[in-house]
Amino acid sequence: MPLENANALEEIKRLKAEMERSVIGQDYVVERLLISLVANGNVLLEGLPGLAKTRSVKSLAKTLEVGLSRIQFTPDLLPSDVTGTEIYQNTSEGGKFQFQPGPIFNNLVLADEINRAPAKVQSALLEAMEERQVTVAGTTYELPKLFMVLATQNPIEQEGTYPLPEAQMDRFLMKIYIDYPDQESEKKVVRLVRGEEKQTVVPPGEKITVSQQCIFQARQEVQEVHVSEVIETYITDLIFATRYPEKYDSQLASWIRIGASPRGSISLDKASRVYAWMQSRNYVTPDDVQAIIKDVLRHRIALSYEAEADRISSDRVIEEMLKLVAVA
Repeated sequence: MPLENANALEEIKRLKAEMERSVIGQDYVVERLLISLVANGNVLLEGLPGLAKTRSVKSLAKTLEVGLSRIQFTPDLLPSDVTGTEIYQNTSEGGKFQFQPGPIFNNLVLADEINRAPAKVQSALLEAMEERQVTVAGTTYELPKLFMVLATQNPIEQEGTYPLPEAQMDRFLMKIYIDYPDQESEKKVVRLVRGEEKQTVVPPGEKITVSQQCIFQARQEVQEVHVSEVIETYITDLIFATRYPEKYDSQLASWIRIGASPRGSISLDKASRVYAWMQSRNYVTPDDVQAIIKDVLRHRIALSYEAEADRISSDRVIEEMLKLVAVA
């Protein structure tokens, strides 16, 4: 059944096409970024250096009528460098402390190489990511209505990185893996950069932007996407399979140390509805859940030492889980 009002959807598709012109060979990544945006969630991008993680975020900001802050995470970064701090100032009424907002006060916040900073700084984002507010010196400050943290990180095995705390990982709607582009796409990347150097890639007048109101309209439409009881049961069955894998398979149980939290169920439901909406449907199917589940759950499952020793990935665990959990 097609959606009655396709205006917001058409704008999102235009936004997607515009981003794909700039981020070549990463269509999957672009789609997941837009799903997270419409779902009002935060996203973690992981990949080796040079795979367009930062470029993807900048491309999203350029095609939206939003502000973008970039925070370069380093080992010497302080929490106040992220949230802001109170500064003592002399005024005509005498000296007093005034709050100086940090870069977190923007629509899109690029936390670049977030795993380069220790947990103390990473945790400064927790309140902002979950409650869309920041508390400094006992005073709470609201963040913009459209707010999204887009964090990038290099693989943990690289030198000089710190694993993100589990509590923070759970606050990301998705964790997206970015892989190398294929050879043809890489040729296009080389041509694109060459053209950008000549300033001939985007002729004047062709660049498009999408308003914040369009995103809010899309979010309202997603709320009307129907989720049947069968799909609700399927989603919760998948989540419970991560918590009680021994009920399904002994090998699966040996791979999982800790399963997904209720936030996993909420995120899977929300992301599935957005995915269905982007396919021009107002109802969710099992295929929608299966299409999005790896991005939603790969960072919410803690693997056992046995699985890590055998180089079993979270994606492999999810694939096996999908084989074992049937649609009611």
